[in-house]
Amino acid sequence: MAVLGLVSACGGGGAQGGGSAPVPASPSAVPVPPSAMSAQAFPPPAVATTAPSPAQPADDRCRTAELRASVGRNDPGAGQRNFPVVLTNTSDRGCTVRGYPGAAFLDASGRQLGPDPRRDAGSGPVTVTLAPGRSAWAGLTYSSPEVSGAEAATPTTLLVTPPDERDALRVPWTGGTVPVSGNASSVRLTVLMPGTGP
Repeated sequence: MAVLGLVSACGGGGAQGGGSAPVPASPSAVPVPPSAMSAQAFPPPAVATTAPSPAQPADDRCRTAELRASVGRNDPGAGQRNFPVVLTNTSDRGCTVRGYPGAAFLDASGRQLGPDPRRDAGSGPVTVTLAPGRSAWAGLTYSSPEVSGAEAATPTTLLVTPPDERDALRVPWTGGTVPVSGNASSVRLTVLMPGTGP
């Protein structure tokens, strides 16, 4: 009984302001510092990311605007003419080419001479990675018209289209006559390989 009386007396004194401040009834009533509240209520700020520039392709394929086309020296053999068609990466990023380029002979008026070259099925396509300044080449091969007897013409330009691209590159043609119709008039292209030719 004496213990109960003591507890009652202490409680009454605190309520009337004669003692120390009242003890909170539950932990939820304990004040929380503002800094702790903000940390609990808000997630950390998101890190801003920048979308890729439209000038930078989403994949690593070489675009026509990033390449220069050229034609190497003829490497003749057994009545054949063999020219390396070279694509060189002129951009400041690495990119890739894979498969066959497109090619077409044009006369001075821009008219195509002969059909499109056929694809040589001798080897399968490989992905060639071109660091800035590096090259890949495809073989352009046909029978010499003087040997085959095919109808011939002399182009002024070779139009070269990189794989999977629509825009073409124009290269002055200095390789002489090419077959455009008749027997043994087909022109063939190989897949692109690393380097500038054999």
